[in-house]
Amino acid sequence: MAVVLITGCSSGFGLETALAFSRRGDKTFASMRDLKKAHRLHRRAEDEGLDIEVLELDVTVDASVTTAMNAIRSKCHDIDVLVNNAGVGFTGPVETIDIGRARMIMETNLWGAVRMIRAVAPLMRRQRHGVIINVSSMSARVPGNPYDGFYGASKHALGALSESLAWELSPFGIRVVCIEPGFFSTDIFANSDMDQVDQSSPYAADNAWINNFQLRSVEKGGGDPADVAAAITKAVDDLTTPLHNLVGDDAWMYVEMAERAGTFENLVPILTQLFESVSGPRSAGGRR
Repeated sequence: MAVVLITGCSSGFGLETALAFSRRGDKTFASMRDLKKAHRLHRRAEDEGLDIEVLELDVTVDASVTTAMNAIRSKCHDIDVLVNNAGVGFTGPVETIDIGRARMIMETNLWGAVRMIRAVAPLMRRQRHGVIINVSSMSARVPGNPYDGFYGASKHALGALSESLAWELSPFGIRVVCIEPGFFSTDIFANSDMDQVDQSSPYAADNAWINNFQLRSVEKGGGDPADVAAAITKAVDDLTTPLHNLVGDDAWMYVEMAERAGTFENLVPILTQLFESVSGPRSAGGRR
C-alpha cells in the first residue's frame, strides 16, 4: 500500500486520480483549496465505499502547505507518491490581462508545484524512494498559443523544472514524471471565466475567437478525465515511464503538427486554419 498525496481534487483530474488510487487500496490524501467543493469527491467515494482523506491545502500559501503536511505526517511516516495537479487556466492578452490573474497562474501552476516538491522531497530522500507526478499540459510541448501565454509559460516552466528535478533526485531513487493531457472535460475552463472577455479590450474579438475554439474543443471532443488518472497510476507502477507523457489523441496530433511545421512561423498558419475550422474566420483585429 502506497501513501499518495494529490492536490486540486475538487474536480477533474484530481478527483478521478484520488478515486483511482483509493480503488487500489492506497492510502489516499486528496487535497483542495476550498473544502466547500469536496461534495463531489465525498459522494463518489461514498458510492464506491472508498476511504479517502480530504484535506484543505492551498498550494499558493506556505502556511497551508505546512499545515496539511503536518496533518499527513501525524498519520503516516512516509509519502510515496505526490501528484501535483492543482492548476488554473485564466486567459487573456499578455499586454492587458489582469496582472493579479497572470501572477496567480504562475503562482499556482509553477510555484505551487515547487512548494509541494520542497515539502515532500526531503521525506522521499530519507526513505530512498518515491514518485513525483507533475500534471502539465500539451501546451508545454508546443509554441505558445495566443491569449494563453501565461498558462503556456507556466507549463513550459514546469516541464523544464521537472527535467532538472529528475536529474537531481534520481540518485535517491525518486522518479519524476510529467503527464501532459490534451483537451479533457474538466472544470478548468469554467473556472477561468473564459466566456467573460473584456469587451473594452482592443483584443476582445480575437480573444473571444480563441476562447471559443478551446471551449468548443472540450464540449465536442473533450476526453474522460479518468483516462488521465489511469495514465498517472500507470506511471507510478511502470518504472520505464519516460519523463514526458502526452495523454489524448489530440495532444499527440498537436505535438506532431508542431514538429512537422518545424518553426513557429510555419506553425502559425496551420494553427490558424485549425482554429478557424472550429471558431470561424479570425477577426482582422479590434472589436467586432
